[in-house]
Amino acid sequence: MDRTEVLLKLLCLLVCLLPILHACPQNCHCHGGDLQHVICDNVGLRKIPKVSEQTRLLNLQRNNFPVLPTNGFRDLKNLVSLHLQHSHIKEISSGAFRGLKQLVYLYLSNNDISVIKMGAFDDLTEITYLYLDHNKIPDLPKGLLSPMINLFILQLGNNKLRELKAGAFHGAKDLRWLYLSNNSISSIHPAALEDVENLAVFHLDKNQLTSYPAAAMSKLRVVEELKLSHNSIKVIPDLAFQSFGRYMETLSMDNMGLEKFSDKAFFGVTTLKTVHIENNKLSSLPGNFPFIRLETLTLSNNPWHCSCQLAPLRRWLESSRSRPDAACASPSQARGQQIRDAAVLRSCKLPTRRSKKGSRH
Repeated sequence: MDRTEVLLKLLCLLVCLLPILHACPQNCHCHGGDLQHVICDNVGLRKIPKVSEQTRLLNLQRNNFPVLPTNGFRDLKNLVSLHLQHSHIKEISSGAFRGLKQLVYLYLSNNDISVIKMGAFDDLTEITYLYLDHNKIPDLPKGLLSPMINLFILQLGNNKLRELKAGAFHGAKDLRWLYLSNNSISSIHPAALEDVENLAVFHLDKNQLTSYPAAAMSKLRVVEELKLSHNSIKVIPDLAFQSFGRYMETLSMDNMGLEKFSDKAFFGVTTLKTVHIENNKLSSLPGNFPFIRLETLTLSNNPWHCSCQLAPLRRWLESSRSRPDAACASPSQARGQQIRDAAVLRSCKLPTRRSKKGSRH
């Protein structure tokens, strides 16, 4: 082989390698192999860079993309994880993620997103984890989330949502964890949750609800953790948790100004382990409050009325290892005493459980 042939072969090899050599954008870090990662964290980018079609993870956080354009990622057919946090995003165009049919993780937290055009999430049929928290999203129009048939976790905390309309989660039938904390939600349409009946974790704390959304909540079937803290709800109605009472283990309703649980509020609740109801205006608990499996109960800063109605609570407090604080506010002779120690409760007889013998039901 003469020198000319060698040079030609080297030149050909170099030409073949050029696309690979230039696949990593300037100032970014790239890792090759089957799981190729492209890291462009905080490198001053103002438009989506060109990267290899083989890229599996693309980290573009802490850059500057005010508008995510249509087809901005269209060639990245193998992308699994896309990071766009802290990137000053204000608007997501229709078809912005078109072509990303393998994407599983999408991180859009801590931006200024206030506009999401219909069709923005087209092609995201494999998306499982979507993080949109800490933005300025005002609304969830019907159909926006429809392509996401495999969505499992949706984080929408710290946005500007004011209501949940019918069909807000249409299509997201596999959604299991929904976080809506710290929005401005004051109303939930009765049909808003009918598409996500399999929710297991539902956080609605720090919103502006003034009544328990019973009609919407009755569509849920398997909620294990419900958080309603910091909403101005005064009364929890009968059968509030009945549709998912066999599954609910954690209930947070602290700091609500809550005055009363209706007599049958906990009807059907059988697996409750943790309850937070501190910093409210409760003076009593309903007769069917589910103490049987309860492990943790926080109930301080409530004006408890220490009558025999609280005898089941006193019995639970005596057996609890955590010894939570719970002081009587009335009657006057018991004021300030811990419920577990209150003399006024010592002579109370606990209600006996009715025998089910002979029952056909």
